[in-house]
Amino acid sequence: MASNSRELKTRMKAVRNIQRITKTMQMIATARFQAMQRRATEAKAYSAGIESMVGRLAASVAGSGEITDPLLSEPAVSPRRELLLIVTSNRGLCGGYNGNVLRAAHQYLRAATCPVDVELIGRKGQVYCKFNHIEVGAFHSEIGDTPEYAAVEALADDYMERYASGAYDRVSVVSMAFEKMSRQYPEVAQLLPIKQVSGEDEGASGEGSGVVYEYSPEPEALLAELLPVTVRTSLFQRLNEAVVSEQIARMIAMKSATDSAGKMGKSLKRLYNRARQTQITTELNEIISGAAALN
Repeated sequence: MASNSRELKTRMKAVRNIQRITKTMQMIATARFQAMQRRATEAKAYSAGIESMVGRLAASVAGSGEITDPLLSEPAVSPRRELLLIVTSNRGLCGGYNGNVLRAAHQYLRAATCPVDVELIGRKGQVYCKFNHIEVGAFHSEIGDTPEYAAVEALADDYMERYASGAYDRVSVVSMAFEKMSRQYPEVAQLLPIKQVSGEDEGASGEGSGVVYEYSPEPEALLAELLPVTVRTSLFQRLNEAVVSEQIARMIAMKSATDSAGKMGKSLKRLYNRARQTQITTELNEIISGAAALN
């Protein structure tokens, strides 16, 4: 019985230590989530502004002729090849975050009708691809847990250069999209070619608001400058949302682990109290029996 009590006491101590660790990780994830959410919100406002401006410019250019930019149309000669960037985390303990992203990527690869070159961000994706014998063209270790715009810009420029040269029919990104605190979902988004801007913004043509825009330089030149910026900001925004979603998933996973450790600690405490009570009762019976024998 004494051995059982000691074992329970050791387990209780181990559970308390685990609970402290998971509680600390939950607090760290919460702080990182708040910081990354502010960053993603600011980047989203910038991205929305760029898209709005591109929409107005597209409307102006569409009035004078068809928009012919290599970033907006597929290659004249199809190379029958695609590029897929998979965004996962570098660390685990974030619930089903990586599993959901990799499942979406796997489904995309299985449904592809042409060869797909795979590139990765995050070590968890690297482990998955190695285990499943998926050939990886590049692993972008320069983009860490907090994506820097300079590194994302270089990556986006490389994709645009390769796409414009006719190397790929399409460049896509599979990552976790952040909609709100209670909703994140894996999404395969097309990065290139840029989805045709509608050019139907009311302010673009002056209809509805009565505003007429004058551009300097010409809308075609401005559009040629802004389309690469659109690609860069779109990729940067997706990486920011992926990090926000990762921190939410880790925060939820660590809270669940902390709660489970608390419940297990209470259960072990009850077992320990029962074992200790039984041990004390046994010792009292032995003392009383010994005293009775002396009489």
